[in-house]
Amino acid sequence: MASIFSKIVAGEIPSYKVAEDERYYAFLDINPVVKGHTLVIPKHEVDYIFDLESEEYKGLWAFAQKVARAQKAALPCARVGVAVMGLEVPHAHIHLLPINREGDMNFAKPHLSLPAEEMRQIAAAIASKME
Repeated sequence: MASIFSKIVAGEIPSYKVAEDERYYAFLDINPVVKGHTLVIPKHEVDYIFDLESEEYKGLWAFAQKVARAQKAALPCARVGVAVMGLEVPHAHIHLLPINREGDMNFAKPHLSLPAEEMRQIAAAIASKME
């Protein structure tokens, strides 16, 4: 059965797309820890990030780097934090979070619920800064 992320890539489920190329896809998390919280995934479905083939793994991180640079340019933040947990969805993914302090990376705190228009604006702002 396809993961929810594979369904997003296939266009079966809508997303707030930030970036896409032939192998990778980046979109806003719909339950963000902070504004601009973005997920970066390989389009090829693999459950565990460390099970990706070496070239796909390297490519995923290179794509994530481009997204993180765009986030940093588009959103007010000191850094872009990175987390890889992979327990909630069986599809390899990287969390990129614009942060100003370490506490911004706390996944246990209540997540945000942002209006659709604000999510569209954030996604468009990040997308506009992609190289």
